[in-house]
Amino acid sequence: MSSPGERAVDPRRAVAVGIDFGTLSGRAVVVRVADGEELADAVHPYPHGSVERTLPATGAVLPPDWALQVPADWVEVLRTAVPKAVAASGVDPRDVVGIGTDFTACTVLPTLADGTPLCELPELAGRPHAYPKLWKHHAAQAQADRITALAEDRGEAWLARYGGRISSEWEFAKALQLLEEDPEVYARTQRWVEAADWIIWQLCGTYVRNACTAGYKGIHQDGRYPGREYLAALNPGFADFVEAKLEHPIGRLGDRAGGLTAQAAAWTGLPEGIAVAVGNVDAHVTVPAAQAVEPGQMVAIMGTSTCHVMVSDRLGEVPGMCGVVDGGILPGLWGYEAGQSGVGDIFGWFVDTSVPPSYHEQAAERGLDVHGLLTELAAGQAVGEHGLVALDWHSGNRSVLVDHELSGLVVGQTLATRPEDTYRALLEATAFGTRTIIEAFEHAGVPVGELVVAGGLLKNALLMQIYADVCDRPLSTIGSDQGPALGSAIHAAVAAGAHPDVHAAAAAMGKVNRAVYRPDPARARAYDDLYAEYVRLHEHFGRRGAGGGNDVMHRLRALRAEAIRTKNTSGKDGR
Repeated sequence: MSSPGERAVDPRRAVAVGIDFGTLSGRAVVVRVADGEELADAVHPYPHGSVERTLPATGAVLPPDWALQVPADWVEVLRTAVPKAVAASGVDPRDVVGIGTDFTACTVLPTLADGTPLCELPELAGRPHAYPKLWKHHAAQAQADRITALAEDRGEAWLARYGGRISSEWEFAKALQLLEEDPEVYARTQRWVEAADWIIWQLCGTYVRNACTAGYKGIHQDGRYPGREYLAALNPGFADFVEAKLEHPIGRLGDRAGGLTAQAAAWTGLPEGIAVAVGNVDAHVTVPAAQAVEPGQMVAIMGTSTCHVMVSDRLGEVPGMCGVVDGGILPGLWGYEAGQSGVGDIFGWFVDTSVPPSYHEQAAERGLDVHGLLTELAAGQAVGEHGLVALDWHSGNRSVLVDHELSGLVVGQTLATRPEDTYRALLEATAFGTRTIIEAFEHAGVPVGELVVAGGLLKNALLMQIYADVCDRPLSTIGSDQGPALGSAIHAAVAAGAHPDVHAAAAAMGKVNRAVYRPDPARARAYDDLYAEYVRLHEHFGRRGAGGGNDVMHRLRALRAEAIRTKNTSGKDGR
């Protein structure tokens, strides 16, 4: 566990650093490789956060559904969070044997051939398309729809591996949007790079595509990307996208991408030459951290959004899944991904926009935040007492409809409806969304035997119990508050040779609490009735073109876009 010329590290003292690059911040954790003990962590908020309203360089207003980031913010995580975590841990930096990272995905950026982000070129700093597009950039929905429709028309075999629809969040849709909306920036793009791979490039000086994002976000199946003829049919200028800007050697998860460069060693305070693991995605890297490495163990990483991932020895075509990739989570197994675009974001939106000041005052008097107060009030209700049912589409639908132009809905509100009623209905709606995903897997012949929850929403016990009751199965929980960062440290330990493979490292370093929440039979049956109403709304508003369905959400989205366009063009408010 040492590089040539370095001192040997005592296995009992050896540690790995895992870094989780999230939506708003990056977190580093120092983990002992022998047993997974988390010695310290540190977080660094991105100075620019999620850029959704105005471009930092110019103040220009961004169009709806845009979400960008600033690459320099990610580098600051290496400069600040890593040294802080190592210092807080008390370990000798020379005992760090490897570093691993994970990223939100698909977060993707255009770069020069040497990895320089185009947004860092002075002449392009004012061009929104020169910046990284964050995972929740949903402005490429039109391109995603065309990618899907053409694949259907041509009978492209890879489409079934993505549940029959390609997401606006992914590499090809965002790249096609770049080409069609800013062809000059597209022409300047020499590499179209996942942020998960870009940060590894900065750490070890080697650009390696990781198997996870290449498969799930880059439509790489059976050793191939979509072909040149297909891409040309989308747009003649897109024909050489794969060979000119995307294609690159793909690294297996858990492998060593390279050694830490002198520059990155100076940033982090870690030894030059230590192992840098191949990049990974925040949700997928959490699987070994939760010891969910056997077929049928579904991990739901619940935060601002939820990602559902699991491994299986069976290849199935699950309608609306985000993807199934050979080796996409663990080498040697099929890795499945599904997800919900909004979960914690929905709860946060409701609190920020719809809760009266009196609730904030009451929460402060009781030493709670507003979420805590609403949770307490909602917990006293019987199932169905609020008389509401909601659709959890405030940020669109990732699975199983794969349509980011859908919108949220609450049915049943009256003048007697209280904030805690709507809050509980929104909690339940996200649980109904997860149940929809589980049922889609099982109907496709891919069994889900256990649900393991990770992420920041674990702290809400009511929410966890609702999920257990709605899904009618025991709920296990990860034994770490830093699941993705722990998972990245596990991969770093494997890349450094401290464990022979990810399975072994997960057994030694992962943490899980089994069946913490168990379903109550009476509540589970009551939720069956509410879920049936959710399904009716789901099919009515979510199935575009389906008999008896209603396309009103898309029509409203189109009216909104036209109103904004007219307002921006005329400079008037339209009154």
